[in-house]
Amino acid sequence: MRFLVTGGAGFIGSALCRALVRGGDHVLNLDALTYAASRAALAEVEAAPNYRFVHGDIRDRALLADVFTAFEPEAVLHLAAESHVDRSITGPAAFVQTNIVGAQILLDAARAHWEGLHGGARDAFRFVHVSTDEVFGSLGEEGAFVETTRYDPRSPYSASKAASDHLVSAWRHTYGLPTLISNCSNNYGPFQFPEKFIPMMIISALRGLPLPVYGDGGNVRDWLFVDDHVAALSAIARAGRVGETYNVGGRSERRNVDVAREILAHVHELAPGGSQSEIQFVQDRPGHDRRYAIDCTKIETELGWRAAETFESGLRRTVEWYVARRDWWAPILKARYGGERLGLA
Repeated sequence: MRFLVTGGAGFIGSALCRALVRGGDHVLNLDALTYAASRAALAEVEAAPNYRFVHGDIRDRALLADVFTAFEPEAVLHLAAESHVDRSITGPAAFVQTNIVGAQILLDAARAHWEGLHGGARDAFRFVHVSTDEVFGSLGEEGAFVETTRYDPRSPYSASKAASDHLVSAWRHTYGLPTLISNCSNNYGPFQFPEKFIPMMIISALRGLPLPVYGDGGNVRDWLFVDDHVAALSAIARAGRVGETYNVGGRSERRNVDVAREILAHVHELAPGGSQSEIQFVQDRPGHDRRYAIDCTKIETELGWRAAETFESGLRRTVEWYVARRDWWAPILKARYGGERLGLA
């Protein structure tokens, strides 16, 4: 297939581009190369004949028109977004601009392209919007998010993603654009920017620094290895039903403090003689959701997708990667993000 991937230099987007190109699909990656982007994560596909990179913003209407005309995608996989909750607390405007305004402009461009198609090409076109389980708010001690869970976003980030979800749904109902939505749980894996929880914990341990865990460490997340998420997105784009939402999760709920403890154990084993770091509980994030959990029965049943990695296997692979790839993350700490605390209102 011919996929237009937005945000393909980001953590999940780059993993998606790598997988699609390896599988023989044609990919045009449109990315604005903001602070968390990594061209290095795309090194293995940069020279592939079925891969093309375009540096640009999804809010650039003229550029989008040119991209759709020149590339003629069969599907859009929309991942371009500001994604870090802590940054949304201190700087929400960027989240509104990219996640909401950008989504609307991209939807308009996709609609114009789709309306110009005919016959089987028009019928086959898909717009897949990649979202988050955070739009559903916070769970109690039991239960899990399903596709029909009421939206209840609690942070500027999750509110911006909820808004874009609603825009995607509205463009389908109003204009007939064949859209689908995925809502995933917390991703982890190689090439994740160091501000996120798991790479932050790993890198702090490797540097001999305390591992900063918010509040009492009891917040629960459902962890999804990035390659499993990529496989789910591919399945949704190829076989998902238009108008449907698919929850994607790893069935791997863990308390944050327990994840930090597992990371410490792995680092002490894989980097002997290194860090003697310890967990340090720090001031909690404002409005910190207590628990997320995804029920992914629908995608498992309808599309035959299953997460291949357990949390144990995926976390070990991830720690091994960060131990081996100091050449990737050390320059980021020096030039773009030094590990400072973000997200205090």
